[in-house]
Amino acid sequence: MIEHDKSLTTEQKALAVNLNNQQYGTFVEIGAGQEVARQFFSAGAAAGTVAKTMSAYDMQVSDDIYGKAGRYVSRERLEQMLDYEYDLLHKRLDAVRSEETLYFSYAATVTAKSYSQKNECHGWIGIRLQLEPGAPASEILMHVRMLDDTNREQSEALGILGVNVVYGAFHYHEQPKVFIESLLDNLINPFGQKRIEIDLIHFSGHHFASVENRLMNLHLVRSWCCRAVMFDAKGSSEVPMSLLRKKDVLVIRGSFKPPTKVHVDMTEAAMKQFLEEEGVQNDKVCTVAEITMAELDSDVETEDADFLSRVDLLNKLGYNVLISDYLRFFRLRSWMRRYTQNRIGIVLSILDFDQLFDAKYYKGLEGGILEAMGKLFSGNTNVYVYPTRRDDTLITLDNVEVDDDAKYILKHLTHNKLLVPVENWNDKHLHISARHIATKIPLGQGDWEQQLPEEIREEIKAKCMFGYCELPEA
Repeated sequence: MIEHDKSLTTEQKALAVNLNNQQYGTFVEIGAGQEVARQFFSAGAAAGTVAKTMSAYDMQVSDDIYGKAGRYVSRERLEQMLDYEYDLLHKRLDAVRSEETLYFSYAATVTAKSYSQKNECHGWIGIRLQLEPGAPASEILMHVRMLDDTNREQSEALGILGVNVVYGAFHYHEQPKVFIESLLDNLINPFGQKRIEIDLIHFSGHHFASVENRLMNLHLVRSWCCRAVMFDAKGSSEVPMSLLRKKDVLVIRGSFKPPTKVHVDMTEAAMKQFLEEEGVQNDKVCTVAEITMAELDSDVETEDADFLSRVDLLNKLGYNVLISDYLRFFRLRSWMRRYTQNRIGIVLSILDFDQLFDAKYYKGLEGGILEAMGKLFSGNTNVYVYPTRRDDTLITLDNVEVDDDAKYILKHLTHNKLLVPVENWNDKHLHISARHIATKIPLGQGDWEQQLPEEIREEIKAKCMFGYCELPEA
C-alpha cells in the first residue's frame, strides 16, 4: 500500500525527482510562462532531470513544431505536443543515455488570466512517461480550471500542480487514486479554498491498461479535486464545457437505481414543455441525468460497480450523465451557469419536493431560503415538477403541502411560472418506485420487469446488474 505523503513541499518533491538519476525528460509549456520547469530549476540538481524546456508561445511557431490544431488550448494540441516531444527525446538520447533511463515528457497548454479580458481560465496538462526501463509509454492527461484572481497567482499554482503531476506519476502510479489525491498538495489557500480544479482525468498506455477511467473521474469528486464530472451519452469522460457550452440544458435529478419508466416519462414530458420555452432549440438541447454524491454508497468498492451500472443504463437511454456533490439546487444551477447562458430546466419529482423547500438545506445562508430561491431562479431557469400518486390521491404542484413559512414562496414561484407543473404525464407510471424495484431485483420478485424500459430490463438481465441472477431452468 503506497501512502500519500502530504507533508512534502513543492520544492522537496521537485528535488526528489531531480536527484533520481533515472528520470529524465522535457518540459514544454504554452501559456502562463514556464512555471513547472522553473520549480525544478529552483529546487537544484535539475541537470539530473531536465533535458529541455520550451514554450512555443507564438501560434505560427507552435504550428511549425507540432502541426495544425483546431484550438490551441485543447486535448488535441496537448497530445500533439506529447507525441512530438516524447518521440524526439528518444530519437536524440537513446544512443547516449543509460538503458536504465526512464524518459518522460511533460506538456501543458493553458489560457490564464488576461489583463484585458474576462476569459475562461483553463487548460490541458499531461505527462507521457516510462515507468520501467525500456517499457512502452504510459500517459496521464487532465483538464484543469484555474481559480486564482491574477495571472501571477494562476501561473504559480500551475507550477505547483506540474510538480505534483511529475512526482505523483513516478511515485504513486501503482495506485491511481492516490495519485489523484496528491494533485492538490500545496494548492489550498489560507482560507481553505483550492486554487486549481481538475474536472477530467484520463489514464492510458502500457502501465494503465487496466485502469477504469470513469471510476478515476468519479474519484476526482470524492477527492475534492472538483465538484462535478460528466460523461457523454457514450459513457466517455468529457469536459463539462464541451458538452454544455452554449446549450439549453434539461437536467433530471435522481438515484436512477435503476432508471425506470417513470424517469423516462418525467424527462419526455418535461422536454415537450422545455422546447416551448422562448429561445430553446431542439438541436441545442443537452439532456443530463444527474446523480448526487449523496446517492452513492459510503462503501466505495461496492459502490463502484453499481455506479458504472447506472452510467451504462442511463447511456442506453441516450442521456449524458453528471455526478456532483451539490445537494442544493441553486448550487447545481450556478455550476451549469459557468458553461452556458442559455435556458436551464431542472426536472423534479414531487416526491423530492422537500429537498427544494426544507429550510435545513439552507442553513448557513445569510438570506436562508429566500436567498436560495433568488439564486436558483435568477434568469432563464425553470423547475418542472412531476406529480405522483399517494394511495388514491394525486399529488401535484397545486395541492402539495409545504411548511407554513414556505407557502407564500411557493405561491410566488408558481404564479410567475418559475415552478412549472409537468403536463401530459402517464398516469400508469406514477406508482413506480426505483427504490422498491431495487429491493425486488435480487429476489426475482414482483413485476419489476414491466416497470423498466425494455433496453434497461434486458441490460440488467444480460449483465446481472443490481444483484440479478437468473436461475437455471429446471
